Amino acid sequence: MKIALDPYMFRHVPLLELPALVAELGFEWIELSPRDDVNPFFLHPRIDDTTVQRFRTELAAAGVGISSVLPLYKWSSPDEDERQAAVRYWKRAIRITADLGVDTMNSEFSGRPEQAGRSEGQFWRSLEELLPLFEREGISLALEPHPDDFVEDGHAAVDLIRGINHPLVSFLYCAPHTFHQGDDAPGIIRHAGELLTAVHLADSFDHRASSGLRYIVNPPGSAVRVHQHLDIGQGEVDFDELFRALAANGFDGTLVSSVFAWEERAKESSRFMRETIETYLKANWS
Repeated sequence: MKIALDPYMFRHVPLLELPALVAELGFEWIELSPRDDVNPFFLHPRIDDTTVQRFRTELAAAGVGISSVLPLYKWSSPDEDERQAAVRYWKRAIRITADLGVDTMNSEFSGRPEQAGRSEGQFWRSLEELLPLFEREGISLALEPHPDDFVEDGHAAVDLIRGINHPLVSFLYCAPHTFHQGDDAPGIIRHAGELLTAVHLADSFDHRASSGLRYIVNPPGSAVRVHQHLDIGQGEVDFDELFRALAANGFDGTLVSSVFAWEERAKESSRFMRETIETYLKANWS
């Protein structure tokens, strides 16, 4: 099992200094999530081949690996121009991932909930073009349902991924999205079975509490999705339940510390998450 850090709170640290920092924080793995000088949100990657090789050198020197590259592109957009642009961005991201010597990418469906049918059609169109590239490079892809996507429910996401019916495509469970994807971590994990290869770990509050009035948005009825990425224990996700379910499922994939809420105490938060994850592992994997 790998325990990785999503270093988004450290995105302003120069890329070549990141591996040493991650090692200092007690992690051996990085999930390379969007950052402006590598793989910015919804835009073409910015890193060149020379920097890729220099980054690999620094990773090796620090004794840190990349567990996964996480790009976010609008490859299921109902807008065909956006979809085609996203596919171009994906192609470069896949090349970068292969050049980094990484065999896993994680991402989202990235469509629109108000046009779910159109988004799913666009998703399949993009998959048809990109799956041969994943096959050629031997790179696996784990997908997660996300708030404000055309797939938000965890069970539905597992069914869609199962329908892809491809050995390189699997499911990612994101703990801070628990209350948006059905509030059924044990059931979703059981339903996924061997399809579950990665878990994002952070806490969140249940936005549905207090009759849906915990978070008040104006105008009333606005279709917003509210959640947090907090340290474990700061919200209401049942991590005892989640880790028991992972152990019962025989999970042996990648656990990613995905806290984004505390840039002013990012180092302290990251160290806390590393220690807390280890405590749950010792309690459930004996």
